[in-house]
Amino acid sequence: MKRRSLLKAVSAATVMTLGGVGYAAHRRSTNPYYRGPSSDHFDGVRFHSPDQAADKNLTEVIRWQLARAGEPWPASLPSPFPADKPPERVDALRVVLIGHASYLFQVAGRNILVDPVFAKRASPLRFAGPKRANPPGIAFADLPPIDAVLITHNHYDHLDGPAVARLWQQHQPLIVAPLGNDAILRGYDETMHVEARDWGDSVDLGGGVRAHLLPANHWSARGLNDRRMALWCAYAITSPWGLHYHVGDSGLGDGAIFRAVAERFGAPRLATLPIGAYEPRWFMKPQHMNPEDAVEALRLLGNPQALGHHWGTFRLTDEGAERPAEALAAALAAAGRPPESFLALRPGQVWQG
Repeated sequence: MKRRSLLKAVSAATVMTLGGVGYAAHRRSTNPYYRGPSSDHFDGVRFHSPDQAADKNLTEVIRWQLARAGEPWPASLPSPFPADKPPERVDALRVVLIGHASYLFQVAGRNILVDPVFAKRASPLRFAGPKRANPPGIAFADLPPIDAVLITHNHYDHLDGPAVARLWQQHQPLIVAPLGNDAILRGYDETMHVEARDWGDSVDLGGGVRAHLLPANHWSARGLNDRRMALWCAYAITSPWGLHYHVGDSGLGDGAIFRAVAERFGAPRLATLPIGAYEPRWFMKPQHMNPEDAVEALRLLGNPQALGHHWGTFRLTDEGAERPAEALAAALAAAGRPPESFLALRPGQVWQG
């Protein structure tokens, strides 16, 4: 690898080592991924959320790292569920967690992957960065024909470029991503076609299924100098089955983004929400919900059935591997909600609606 490429990769690995929320310098004054008109969430160089907290600075990152007393993870955390072998097509809705924040959604005869990560590390490097604690809940070779791939944002635990390139080469799916991520993805296969869209846009996935890009309280970076230069999003997926709201990563903020979903679409039938990578709270709260926040988001959405992800596969932050599931159980009890109303999914686990 050339020295310049190696430095870029090491910088990106450093971002992931800091839990996807590391310090990112703002030296770059041009955007390498996207050029477009300014808007209420784009200043011509960087994107921002309506509820965007101030970026963490280097002093805060050092403070976290020096005081870090994270709970150790086991080297392996196998799922109690066997790897799934999905049917070729499903008429209603079938959901499988592949691992961390990667899902297969099968609905109305369409097969949709969201943030498919099959890599052994959430990192640009094979020898450094957060390592998988369990294998994918669906083997790549056992995937059904893939019609669409939805990307929420470009952090390495959500955007696995080689995996998306392999999916493109084998399945030719419709690939949907927020603005700027198309340029990143074409770096892995220049023939790849990506429908890059802004918040408020929607894309027809066929079969009466449509993906609507919505705001999330998060950010983006592939390295140390491209913070917030590609957009991030949540998805509302409308289909003959009903509304399914999916968040890859987000902070709760003031709850406005969740209330807006219910106001625009009505209460979803299903919400898939992140519940992990939340400690320490003083550092993580603006961009990562904890289970208590996720239960509050569920209330704002109108209390649909919920499934939890973003835990138990890659160690990104300080909480222990099993703490998100335990904290979710406690938050549900405190809210007077039954345990089955919000399941902390494990790789290979199937939910059908």
